[in-house]
Amino acid sequence: MGGGSMGALVPSVKSEGKSEAVGASSEAVGAASTAMVEVGKQNEQVEEEGGSGRGGEMDKDLLCPICMQIIKDAFLTACGHSFCYMCIITHLNNKNDCPCCGHYLTNNQLFPNFLLNKLLKKTTARQIGKNASPVEYLRQSLQHGYEVPVKELDSLLSLLSEKKRRMEQEEAETNMKVLLDFLHCLRKQKVEELTELQTDIQYIKEDINLVERQRMDLYRTRERYSVKMRMHMDDHAAVKARPLSIDKQSSGIISSGRTTQSGLGFGSLVNRKADPKPQESSQGYQKKEAMGGSDPPSVSHSGLAMARKRRIHAQFNDLQECYLQKRRQWVSQTRNQQERSTYTSKREGYHAALEEFQSVLTTFTRYSRLRVIAELRHGDLFHSANIVSSIEFDRDDELFATAGVSRRIKVFEFASVVNEPADVHCPVVEMSTRSKLSCLSWNKFTKNHIASSDYEGIVTVWDVNTRQSVMEYEEHEKRAWSVDFSRTEPSMLVSGSDDCKVKVWCTNQEASVLNIDMKANICCVKYNPGSSYHVAVGSADHQIHYYDLRNVSAPLHVFSGHRKAVSYVKFLSNKELASASTDSTLRLWDVKENVPVRTFRGHTNEKNFVGLTVNSEYIACGSETNEVFVYHKAISKPAAGHKFGSSELDDTDDDAGSYFISAVCWKSDSPTMLTANSQGTIKVLVLAA
Repeated sequence: MGGGSMGALVPSVKSEGKSEAVGASSEAVGAASTAMVEVGKQNEQVEEEGGSGRGGEMDKDLLCPICMQIIKDAFLTACGHSFCYMCIITHLNNKNDCPCCGHYLTNNQLFPNFLLNKLLKKTTARQIGKNASPVEYLRQSLQHGYEVPVKELDSLLSLLSEKKRRMEQEEAETNMKVLLDFLHCLRKQKVEELTELQTDIQYIKEDINLVERQRMDLYRTRERYSVKMRMHMDDHAAVKARPLSIDKQSSGIISSGRTTQSGLGFGSLVNRKADPKPQESSQGYQKKEAMGGSDPPSVSHSGLAMARKRRIHAQFNDLQECYLQKRRQWVSQTRNQQERSTYTSKREGYHAALEEFQSVLTTFTRYSRLRVIAELRHGDLFHSANIVSSIEFDRDDELFATAGVSRRIKVFEFASVVNEPADVHCPVVEMSTRSKLSCLSWNKFTKNHIASSDYEGIVTVWDVNTRQSVMEYEEHEKRAWSVDFSRTEPSMLVSGSDDCKVKVWCTNQEASVLNIDMKANICCVKYNPGSSYHVAVGSADHQIHYYDLRNVSAPLHVFSGHRKAVSYVKFLSNKELASASTDSTLRLWDVKENVPVRTFRGHTNEKNFVGLTVNSEYIACGSETNEVFVYHKAISKPAAGHKFGSSELDDTDDDAGSYFISAVCWKSDSPTMLTANSQGTIKVLVLAA
């Protein structure tokens, strides 16, 4: 209400100022008019002539017959006609006659017309009075030399001075108001920031208390466990000691010797049981060695803690944003204090937001690098083109298939690749195709079925066991870039092509069951894992179109944000969608709320398909720098990376710097992933600390 009243007040102030300005201007005009009247009295007869009804005719008589404008610097000819001086001089330079009557005329027969010039000045003054502003009228009057009495000049000067003072005052008030509005806005913004900061600090204090209580509970639990273990060890030692004391009392010198030996044996046994750490440390060391060669436990614990702290500080801003976002969302969802306390006591004092952030912090700081555990070559002696366009695990993560420009689908057994060191790993299945392949998709229900799309636009469903095609669909008119099986309806699959069409197929039918016409090339398609109706489509128009196949007249939503073509779309869950683009960014979207969540930067991708793979927590992609990058979905910068080194490249290869990662694939929700580059090198990588 205050803002509205102020808004109403300002116009009224401005209106009053305008009235005063108009009044002052009227006074100035009145004074100027008085001065002009005084001047006009000196030429009263001429003024009356100009103001009579013949004024229109006189205006016509004052026009130059040559330029048809008001005569300037009038000159009279011997034949009695008046012209502008420059007009008649220019005419006589070309022809020696009068433009009006044709009488012979020379420059010597031209004379100044003083009376007409004086009349022209009066006419000009009248026109200025009709058309010009009061200020312009006064200025023109003074410039034309009209005489004004000193008294009138003093009156005019005082009026102008007063007008200037009022205008300066109004301008100063306006400037002050603008400054005051800015300061009020700035104060409001800073107060809001301060309030938000104080609220955040309160959240942090509450969570610190929660974590401290949880930590104390864990400490007390550990102490109780230690006490119970010591009591158990003491009871066990007492039970062992009773038969020894009985033997010592009933035996003679011989038994005393035995007692000495038995005492030594008992002491060593107690020592071994009372100090189980060496055995546990040895087992833990062997286990960590088997998992990836970590440091010994004596060094590993502190070193790992320091490494995790360094990762936290390196990505502190992103982690801070993640924590505050989750905390604020939780508070907004649990506005009722009673409901909030119910959430707080849900998990040993932890509320949902803190639990979620702890999960993010744990998973993000757990890994810092990618370690190679296996490597193989995809190329062969008969095909020089080795780019791997697609690499995918089967339903049970036992097999993985590769495809690319070599026109072959190769299926490998994952366990043998990892566990059996060999220079060349042979595929368990190999199938030849007519054209270069762009994409593969395993059927998640029928283990032996895999679909492929190729550069001729053909979508094929293969039976890996028989090595034969089950169905071939040839409706696409140009190269098909992507194909994907539905996870909820095993007989359905979708494909996208350069012909700007998305087609839905059924393995029980020979023709497509649905067609979506779009305006730009289709680069990628993906079914929502929780629905057989929802499909995400990445397009060359820089957008992601999210469709419900039950009504394809228009997409449910169009996600915009990428600056170049969208090359991949992948679902992390039923509501989380990741996309990759040749603008060197990845983006995370919420398909339930239809909002962008986060943008990831760190890799380079400007022209090639470099691969994209996701699991529930991590997003991985390739780079045109021949590197693999892994992002945690809550952090916008890479969490780990691996560069395909020069050791696997041919030293004589001049194009070594042009190699890029071309395909990536997670092994379900494990930290293991498959990666391939444009040279045909395939590596099995695992996230490591």
